[in-house]
Amino acid sequence: MSALPVPLQTIALLVASNVFMTFAWYAHLKDLASRPWWIAAIASWGIAFFEYLLQVPANRIGYGHFTLPQLKILQEVITLSVFVPFAMLYMGQSLKLDYLWAALCLLGAVYFAFRS
Repeated sequence: MSALPVPLQTIALLVASNVFMTFAWYAHLKDLASRPWWIAAIASWGIAFFEYLLQVPANRIGYGHFTLPQLKILQEVITLSVFVPFAMLYMGQSLKLDYLWAALCLLGAVYFAFRS
């Protein structure tokens, strides 16, 4: 992966980590709904372990090329970009216009974080 430019390495790792994070945070609502909460918590912790194996290197690689606020805004944009397809495809939620408005607000945040 080191052949990729730093921004692409960072984004790729953050996207992958967000897939794990989204499943850790929300998949148990569908898959483990009838199980006790502590089973869902243990399963989520197991998934989150892999999220951290990707997220920590992503931030370490990206920090220096990106400022800390830029890394955070990038993370939030990626989170929404991963969450919307997850919510629709995996959880069976319908697409709402509010997702578009939320995305536009994040684009504004990206603009202000990256403009200088």
